Amino acid sequence: MLTAVVNAFRVPELRRKLAFTAAILLLYRAGSWLPTPGVDTKQIQDLFNGSAGSTILGYLNLFSGQALQNLSFFALGIMPYITASIIMQLMTVVLPQLEALQKEGEAGQKRITQYTRYLTVVLAMLQSIGYVILFHNGSVLGGSNSLTSLSPRSFILIVVTLTAGTTVLMWMGELITQRGIGNGQSLLIFASILTSLPVGVRAWASSSAFQRLSLPIIVLGVIVAVVFINEGQRRIPIQYAKRMVGRRMTQGGSTYMPLRVNMAGVIPVIFAVAVMFLPPTIGQLVPGLGFLADWFQPSSWAAITFEFGLIVMFTFFYTAVQFNPVEQAENLKKHGGFIPGVRPGRPTAQYLDRVMTRLTLPGAFFLGAIAILPTIFIKYGGFSQAVAQALGGTSILIVVGVALDTMRQMESQVMMRHYEGFLK
Repeated sequence: MLTAVVNAFRVPELRRKLAFTAAILLLYRAGSWLPTPGVDTKQIQDLFNGSAGSTILGYLNLFSGQALQNLSFFALGIMPYITASIIMQLMTVVLPQLEALQKEGEAGQKRITQYTRYLTVVLAMLQSIGYVILFHNGSVLGGSNSLTSLSPRSFILIVVTLTAGTTVLMWMGELITQRGIGNGQSLLIFASILTSLPVGVRAWASSSAFQRLSLPIIVLGVIVAVVFINEGQRRIPIQYAKRMVGRRMTQGGSTYMPLRVNMAGVIPVIFAVAVMFLPPTIGQLVPGLGFLADWFQPSSWAAITFEFGLIVMFTFFYTAVQFNPVEQAENLKKHGGFIPGVRPGRPTAQYLDRVMTRLTLPGAFFLGAIAILPTIFIKYGGFSQAVAQALGGTSILIVVGVALDTMRQMESQVMMRHYEGFLK
């Protein structure tokens, strides 16, 4: 492993990408402490140290890298962009115009990305307005009112600043994807969760002896399970027949098509977290819907069941977006490939669809179980809220999943230079 790390730094291009990614993440952390004009940070922190920290705002604060409790420049985090991406992907299935754009290739994808950016700005503006109103009326959260000296001018200034922060963060994530090591938005969430890790570790260290002993076992079990599922794959044998290309006869050969058990990676968990925050957030912002905030507390059974269902649904949805059996069958037929024992064309598409469904079903259920079981153990094990937020199943799942995807990106860069890779 150490040799692989040294080999990574021997590649100049990868070394520049790592330095660029580290610089962007440092700027992100600096912006998380940059105060918003017209905000008394002390009042907001007192609100989070009180009753607000144990509500859904505590989890929103976790995924913003502790920026929400300061109402800083990056207080909204990258979650508005994630929510906009979910909406655009769902609309692509519903609206024929967007579906046609998606089939246009790179040009169509650029248009969809542009629409996603516009929608992100709208969602960030609406969310920032809701936060300003909520913190101005802090008694709704059981604390004292913050932003007490709120005027129309300061209201507009705070909303514009928070919206601009999300827009800058979206741009930084795209920069990491294009010029860094990839997975820009996922790495931003990864950095946010790691920021809360010391708080969770300190809370765990001050717990009882049984809790100090049991939690590392739970965390280690989750990490092993995530690696096992993410790296598991079914290899479909592919045979290529001899064929004439121009004046040359190409030799046939055999290979395989790797179908991963969890082809969607950690994206379904991130999507599920983004959608899971909507009901309690609406319950806290809209008068008369406070029961939603009570039902969907992070450790409630309603939230746990909702999260499990969302992870399963998004796993199937994102796998269907990434893997199209009909296109795969057509590509195989076009290049003279076939699956032994399966006729080319439609039977191949049906076979791949059947295999992919059988792989995705246990993978989706296993992914959902990994996300919720540690939360259940922590809930009934008497752990504190800080431990549940920083070291719960969802947080560990995202951190380990993003780390594996990032290592896979670096692996491809290292292997291109004929060095030994990270993953054995």
